[in-house]
Amino acid sequence: MARETLESICEKAQASLSQGQYQDALTHYQRALAARSDYPEAHYGVATVYFLLGDLETSAHHFQEVTRFDPTKAGAYINLGAVYNRLERYDEAIATLRRGISLDHNRAEGYYNLGLVYRKLSQIDMAIQAYREATRVNPRMADAHYNIANLYLERGQTNLAVGHYKHALEVRQNWDKALRGLEHAELLIEEQHQKEELARGIPAAKEDSSPRAASPSAVFPAHPEKVVDPQSHGEMLRAIHRASIDADAMGRNLLQTLMVEMDPAIKSLSTTLLYPQNSVSEIQEYVRKFEAALTTLRSMQDNIDNSIERVRLLGEQLIKS
Repeated sequence: MARETLESICEKAQASLSQGQYQDALTHYQRALAARSDYPEAHYGVATVYFLLGDLETSAHHFQEVTRFDPTKAGAYINLGAVYNRLERYDEAIATLRRGISLDHNRAEGYYNLGLVYRKLSQIDMAIQAYREATRVNPRMADAHYNIANLYLERGQTNLAVGHYKHALEVRQNWDKALRGLEHAELLIEEQHQKEELARGIPAAKEDSSPRAASPSAVFPAHPEKVVDPQSHGEMLRAIHRASIDADAMGRNLLQTLMVEMDPAIKSLSTTLLYPQNSVSEIQEYVRKFEAALTTLRSMQDNIDNSIERVRLLGEQLIKS
C-alpha cells in the first residue's frame, strides 16, 4: 500500500479522534497497521486511543513500538513516560522521560511529567526543578506554576508559593484551585506577621476606617518635636544619602549577578540533574560554577546587609543628635 494511502487512513483516524469517536479512530489506525505493521504514526495513534480509553498497558505497548521504529520521536518517549507514571512504574517513567527530553529540550510537557513522577516519589527538590524547567520552556503553563506553588506551600515557603499562584492566575484567570491556594497562602503570611509582631511586643493593628495624619513621633519616635536642620545635620544627611546610594548600587549588582552568573549556572546544573548524560568531569564543572556563583551572591548579600545596617545606625544617630 502506498505511503499516501497510509497517510490518508491516518488522517481519517485523526478526524474521528478529534470528534471523540474513539472506536472509529481505532479501526482506521488498525487498518493502517494491517497494511504496514512498522508504521510509527499508526502505532502512535493506536497508543493515544487506548490511553484515552483507559487501557494503559496496551497504550504503553504501542508507544514502545513507536520508539522502536522511530527512536528519534521525542513525543513518543514523553507520552510513554506519562503512561509509565500512571502505571506506577516510576523508574521506567523517569528514564523514558529523560530520553524524550534529551531528544528535544523544548518539550515543556516532558519536564512537567517528570515533575509529576518526582512528586509521587516525594523527591520534592527534583519535582520543583522539573516544574521550573517546564515554566522556563513555557512560561504560560499554568498547571506547572500551580504545582510549584503547592510544593512551596507544603514546605512553608509561602512567599514563593504566592508568586507561582499569581503566575498561574495570570494565565488562567479565576481558576478556582489557584484562587483558593493563593488565599490560603496569603492568610498564612498574615498569621505569621501577626505572630512576629506579638513576639516583638507589637500589638496587632485594629481596623480603623477614619483617615488620620501621620504622627511626628512616627518619624522621630525618640524626639517627636525634633526638626531636621540642613545646616547642623548636613554632614549626617549626606552620609545617610551616600550609604543609601551604596546600598542601591549593591542591590543592582546583585540582580545583575543573578541574571549573568547564577541563572545560567542553575539552569545548567538543573538540566544535568534531570537527565544526567554528561561525564563526571562535566557535572563537576557545573557544580563548581554553581558554587562559585553562590559564594559571590552570599558575599554581595553580606555587603548589602552591612550597608543597610549603616543606614540604620546613621538614622539613629540623626535622631539622637
